[in-house]
Amino acid sequence: MEPEPLIPKHGGYRKLRSFQIAQLCYDVTVRFCERTISPRSRTHDQMVQAARSGVQNIAEGSKASGTSKKFELKLTNVARASLEELRLDYEDFLRHRGLPLWAEGDPRRAALVVRRCATADAVAEWVREVHGPDGRDGQNGPDGQLSRKAPSMQSRGGHLP
Repeated sequence: MEPEPLIPKHGGYRKLRSFQIAQLCYDVTVRFCERTISPRSRTHDQMVQAARSGVQNIAEGSKASGTSKKFELKLTNVARASLEELRLDYEDFLRHRGLPLWAEGDPRRAALVVRRCATADAVAEWVREVHGPDGRDGQNGPDGQLSRKAPSMQSRGGHLP
């Protein structure tokens, strides 16, 4: 029998569900920001960086787990805080445009979770299937009532404030 190594094997972050979901959030956020928020906007940069930080800190924490569980936990908490910041940015985006946040029990939300999309392309396909080619139907309420929609980027001169 081989002796146990001094530093246990670590760094298998790519297999972690939290890493996979954080990476999907990053990919979707990059697409979302490219399509809806001016690249000159500070919000654009903050959202992309918060999503990136979530991914990077999960990976870094996993790598550190072999030598310091305390450091792993610290980086995991940094990732959690970054992803919470991103969630709040998305909520702000909806609130500033008078768009509804889907409730926990919303059937669209449940359908997306059940779909278990692994890529940004899979999320985009789900949006097209459920909400039409331009995704605008997704801004309707769960009962089919139209909510106030955000003006298109074209009507704002190609960028959002």
